[in-house]
Amino acid sequence: MSTMSRSLNISQQKLAEKLIILNDRGIGMLTRIYNIKKACGDAKSKPAFLSDKTLESSIKHIVRRFPNIDVKGLQAITNIRNEIIKSLSLYYYTFVDLLDFKDNVCELLNVMDACQVTLDLTLNFELTKNYLDLVTTYISLMVLLSRVEDRKAVLGLFNAAHEMVHNQIDQSFPRLGQLIVDYDAPLKKLSEEFLPHQKVLMNALNSLWHVYPARNLTAEHWRSEQKLSLVSNPALLLKPSETNTMSCEYLSLESLERWIIFGFAICHQMLQQEHANKMWVSALESGWVLALFRDEVIYIHSYIQSFFDGIKGYGKRISEVKDCYHHAVQRAGYKHRERRKFLRTALKELGLILTDQPGLLGPKALLIFIGLCYSRDEVFWLLRHNDNPPQKVKGKVTEDLVDRQLPELLFHMEELRALVRKYSQVMQRYYVQYLSGFDAVALNLMMQNLQVCPEDESVILSSLCNTAASLNVKQVEDNELFDFRAFRLDWFRLQAYTSVAKTPLNLVDQRELAQFIDKMVFHTKMVDNLDEIMVETSDLSLFCFYNKIFESQFHMCLEFPAQNRYIIAFPLICSHFQNCTHELCPEERHHIRERSLSVVNIFLDEMAKEAKNIITTICDEQCTMSDKLLPKHCAQTIAQLANRKKKDKNKKNPIEIVKPGAESYRKTREELTTMDKLHMALTELCFAINYCSKVNVWEYTFAPREYLHQHLETRFSKALVGMVMFNQDTSEIAKPSELLVSVRAYMNVLQTVENYVHIDITRVFNNCLLQQTQNMDTHGEKTIASLYTQWYSEILLRRVSAGSICFSMNQKAFVSLSAEGAIPFNAEEYSDINELRSLAELIGPYGMKLLSETLMWHIASQVQELKKLVVQNKEVLQMLRTNFDKPDIMREQFKRLQHVDNVLQRMTIIGVILSFRQIAQESLLDVLERRIPFLISSIKDFQQQLPSGDPMKVISEMCSAAGLSCKVDPTLASALRQHKAELEEEEHLIVCLLMVFVAVSLPRLARSEGSFYRPSLEGHANNIHCMAPAINHIFGALFTICGQGDIEDRMKEFLALASSSLLRLGQETDKEAIRNRESVYLLLDLIVQESPFLTMDLLESCFPYVLIRNAYHEVYKQEQMLLHS
Repeated sequence: MSTMSRSLNISQQKLAEKLIILNDRGIGMLTRIYNIKKACGDAKSKPAFLSDKTLESSIKHIVRRFPNIDVKGLQAITNIRNEIIKSLSLYYYTFVDLLDFKDNVCELLNVMDACQVTLDLTLNFELTKNYLDLVTTYISLMVLLSRVEDRKAVLGLFNAAHEMVHNQIDQSFPRLGQLIVDYDAPLKKLSEEFLPHQKVLMNALNSLWHVYPARNLTAEHWRSEQKLSLVSNPALLLKPSETNTMSCEYLSLESLERWIIFGFAICHQMLQQEHANKMWVSALESGWVLALFRDEVIYIHSYIQSFFDGIKGYGKRISEVKDCYHHAVQRAGYKHRERRKFLRTALKELGLILTDQPGLLGPKALLIFIGLCYSRDEVFWLLRHNDNPPQKVKGKVTEDLVDRQLPELLFHMEELRALVRKYSQVMQRYYVQYLSGFDAVALNLMMQNLQVCPEDESVILSSLCNTAASLNVKQVEDNELFDFRAFRLDWFRLQAYTSVAKTPLNLVDQRELAQFIDKMVFHTKMVDNLDEIMVETSDLSLFCFYNKIFESQFHMCLEFPAQNRYIIAFPLICSHFQNCTHELCPEERHHIRERSLSVVNIFLDEMAKEAKNIITTICDEQCTMSDKLLPKHCAQTIAQLANRKKKDKNKKNPIEIVKPGAESYRKTREELTTMDKLHMALTELCFAINYCSKVNVWEYTFAPREYLHQHLETRFSKALVGMVMFNQDTSEIAKPSELLVSVRAYMNVLQTVENYVHIDITRVFNNCLLQQTQNMDTHGEKTIASLYTQWYSEILLRRVSAGSICFSMNQKAFVSLSAEGAIPFNAEEYSDINELRSLAELIGPYGMKLLSETLMWHIASQVQELKKLVVQNKEVLQMLRTNFDKPDIMREQFKRLQHVDNVLQRMTIIGVILSFRQIAQESLLDVLERRIPFLISSIKDFQQQLPSGDPMKVISEMCSAAGLSCKVDPTLASALRQHKAELEEEEHLIVCLLMVFVAVSLPRLARSEGSFYRPSLEGHANNIHCMAPAINHIFGALFTICGQGDIEDRMKEFLALASSSLLRLGQETDKEAIRNRESVYLLLDLIVQESPFLTMDLLESCFPYVLIRNAYHEVYKQEQMLLHS
């Protein structure tokens, strides 16, 4: 054969292209057969016909007679034949595609035999690797096919239905049926099938002797060699890491072992050779299962034994396989455990040095991919062997299959991957210069030294040289996209051209050239193919199919504090899952996508939840410690000191009280407290959460910190409400001051989270605390503001109205008058100015406005009832209004009035509510003056410079919201306006008559025993002094609503009516009627003092001040007498 015809012939065979296409097709076929096997093995997903009881006998008939099926005996499927075709067509045609794939593989193998291709992994790497991959893929497919449970039933049912519809069998069925039958025992058939291909296959397998033993070393050997170490020889730190077999260095050990075991299993005659036998034994001793595809494995020793059992004279081989099995069970677990241990420290060292000096990523790139590849192999080994433990073996072996430090290895793998991605441009710059500055020049020299170089080979070599020479650094700086796929394909083609028999340029004679171009191929991958080489060396998408182990490893890591910081590796691995999909099986993409999105969401959520739980525990402890510092706890210490002074010498020493802060005293740092452990766990977990700002899975982006932010926000909201400790049944609630201390302690702990994670805790505070000022939070739950509003308006103020509690004007609090314990709580502990300031701190102006609006709603309800009473007494009140200067008529008409006590009681209730609201507003103002002094001073300026009347009603609203008092309360006016009568004249008259009703009813208060004024409290025991703010605020608001601008005139009228009514008390002779006359006189003084519309001069003109002065003197004297009696 001439040189020209030879080269034309081999180039026309397109070995390189066919190997690439068929290998990709083989993975696609594996994917489809795998999915069929899984579907048929699961009762829920298998085709319904296969489980149909009515078809059971037909299916048994098909399986028994397969592939020679007589449709006459299958009448049961006649009515559903179209449904069967529709349902099983995807399954059937997958098997047809498999037949087509088999034909193409056999054809290619025959061509390679005919061309007498020489394969050597260390010489023509791409050609040999693709050949061996194709062979193992083909074997895996046939083995997997034999493990599909219902293959005969599926094919037989479809063909029978097809024959019924088309009156003839499918044209592919005879060959397909024969394929199924032939490969019931796959290894036997494959060994027969590969007899013609043995020579080429054995060349390829024998070349592994130069690679496999060097890859299958123990951890001790790695340590002695200082494998993967950058610092073992500092002098070589900047020198590129290179070998003569670059591509072999990061070749998967799992692939090598599959090539060896499957290859020698079907060419078992070659096991008599020493090197072949050593590799065979070593591979079988590495583990007890071998991967077929994804999580499909075979117990390889028993599988081979059953195959060898059928071959005469193979007793020795069977014994050898059994010995290998026992060796694998006893020692493989330990060997791989030690490897993982070594790789953890080696990858950690690599990560630390490269993070500090990313420039080393250029020369030391090979080490990174070797480290990733080794680690990936060990992770895969653990996954497969953990999920498929050795049969009937317990103890040490199973211990070696549980690795609590696995997350650390996974994390360091992800760390190196992140470094490669981050500094990809550093690597590109290095290798672009390497290719153009050294590789192109050296290749050119080698080409010139070639004695023979045919035209095709010369064209390819020149193309490779020119491609490398044309590169420059500016392309990297301009972010130009590189694509060297053509370069690598040309080298693959060149390998094919130069590895056949009788080729003028034989690659075997040009080993140096082959090894050099192999290095160049690696250099090109560093420029344009980093993502793919990372998938090739460190893709962990296999976890997608070991989801139980994946989740259990995650939870084990979560519970193991020493590994907490590495837990972020699990969500990051979810981004690998899309790498395991294949375009030949698009239907599984959706399922894998949903699984990966679901798992990453669960993992990030549980990480954040665990961090939140730790933070909550620390917060609770800090709240307890803060609580111990509260003044109320000093009573115990004071009592103990008092007892110590008068203790009897014979008595035993009392138990010493542990003072707050004692937990800070330590004898040694080595003894960790629970809090120490919690803080350490939090630090580790937060490192993981903070490790990366986002995790990209498919087209979604997940932010780990946002998960923590949401959990903290939800937890803080619940904690805030929980710390209120409101009990509806017992009416108990936390004191606002104590709640404030707890909230501050909680916030102090949350603030420290910012030291660990880059999240905005202020945003958490703003969101949560702002929600707590509203009636409900975003989840529709009650808030601090709503709970305290409910408690103060419905519990405290109702108890005040019921008696036993008095509003003290000098203490600015509600004071319990009964003995301690008579009511569930002491009113002063919840209503004094300090407590209300604390409440204002907690719920702010918004919350205080909610409290005010609720109180005003209660007042508006009382006013409505008062208006109804006025309407009932309208005629009498009109008479009283017009005859206020005629004592006799007034006396007679007053007797006709109904519900006088009811009116006074309701006015007192209104007064109590307004008094509480007044001190609440003062508390709010105190808080705001401290927190926003400049803003408050501006509001005060607005109020002082306000034109009379505030026509826009805006300034009054603003002042009221800030706690400033207004002449007419806008919140009260707004609440009352909602119940205003339609006719303004009618409304005005009713308000005037209500004023008359109250004024003329005041003398009735003197009859009550509780109307006694207590100077020590500056208040009446029955709270009638609260009527003063009620009268001023209610009538001020009501007359403002009427809009007739006569507030001052009406208040003067009220003063005239009230004073004349009270003066008549001086003429009363009934002792009951004047029991507390002096105390009631004082009420008139209080009304004038608090009124913005009345003056002391006006009072003097209506009511002699000497009476008020004497009244004060009298009540002070009476209280002193009561105290000393």
